[in-house]
Amino acid sequence: MGPAETAGPAGPPAPTGSAEATGSAGAPSPTGPTGPAGTTDPADSTTPADPADPVGFAGVHPDDLPDGLVVADATGRVVCFNAAAARITAVPADRALGLPLDRALPLEDLKGRRWWALTDPYGGLATRSGQPERNLLLPGGREVLVSARYVREHPTGPVRRVVVSLRGTEARRRTERSHAELIATVAHELRSPLTSVKGFTATLLHKWERFTDEQKRLMLETVDADAGRIKRLIAELLDISRIDSGRLEVRRQPVDIAAAVGRHVHAHTTGGQSPDRFFVRIRPQLPPLWADPDKIDQILGNLLENAVRHGEGTVTIEVAPTTAGDDGEEGTEVTVSDEGPGIPEESMSRVFTRFWRGSKRGGTGLGLYIVKGVVEAHGGTITVGRGPRGGAEFRFILPVGTPAHLL
Repeated sequence: MGPAETAGPAGPPAPTGSAEATGSAGAPSPTGPTGPAGTTDPADSTTPADPADPVGFAGVHPDDLPDGLVVADATGRVVCFNAAAARITAVPADRALGLPLDRALPLEDLKGRRWWALTDPYGGLATRSGQPERNLLLPGGREVLVSARYVREHPTGPVRRVVVSLRGTEARRRTERSHAELIATVAHELRSPLTSVKGFTATLLHKWERFTDEQKRLMLETVDADAGRIKRLIAELLDISRIDSGRLEVRRQPVDIAAAVGRHVHAHTTGGQSPDRFFVRIRPQLPPLWADPDKIDQILGNLLENAVRHGEGTVTIEVAPTTAGDDGEEGTEVTVSDEGPGIPEESMSRVFTRFWRGSKRGGTGLGLYIVKGVVEAHGGTITVGRGPRGGAEFRFILPVGTPAHLL
């Protein structure tokens, strides 16, 4: 869509020289915009409510704002076009200043209709106070989020200023894609165990007498395992919700992390892994650790499962005393490494993001994202790198975390 050739968005005609009455972005002339009669309009003079006046706007210059800001005066011409607006629209501020609003911002709705002609801020209903945020299109089809405020001297008076806010849609698109991916992942991961549960229970209900006790036991064990898989997935979704909203609770109590490591290794060996697959090194003089034992089990369970499933060779778990944070507080460092192919260098930065998978061996891609959130909820840090024998190495550090009432 090319620039509109109309004089302005249904506003009164601009006084002679009104386009030259502006200076740099957001800095109108000392006399301020003029009204239709050519006199200084008190509503548009430089007052503490004028967003174009850095001093009157809490000392913040329009170019300091993270969102695009466009202000049109009572004549419908642009008197403020900040740096963010210039970046979002790809229109230089000096070119936009003084133009009619519909030429400086030639917006269309998603049906291709000119937005300013539809909304008619200067000639529409006198009771309107603005437009809520919505998706609109710039020339070339680029989407932008736009909201507008109509400033009047009194509730039903003429519009003296139109203030427009602009934001890019990239962050919202990323969030929408993330939510869509989460729904697709959950649907995929639930389908398989639910199909199994439904199939086996239906078979047992209709043909119970045809199976031996051993066959019944095998089918019920399969149902139990698949139900456990569904339960773990639901727990992961709840954890993600709490991490994203900052509501993940940590119930601190004394934790023997060396014993916790031993329990997880024992669970893998009783599950069929060779005891020779694991090497555990516990350094002496570990400081006391106050943490949530269930969450510590969650961290260790995810990291060991990741090493066993996606790694190769010996899985080494080392627990050692260290310092945590800039203040040198005592802490515990746990390292889990394997001897597999490791993680490609270009993927290191994405390991702790949602849906990252290091191989095609299954999994939701949510485990390491949750691990990072749980470690940080304890005030700790976690990193990933290459182990001494080439495989992946995860290292997390937890501060002692002694409750304040015990200090």
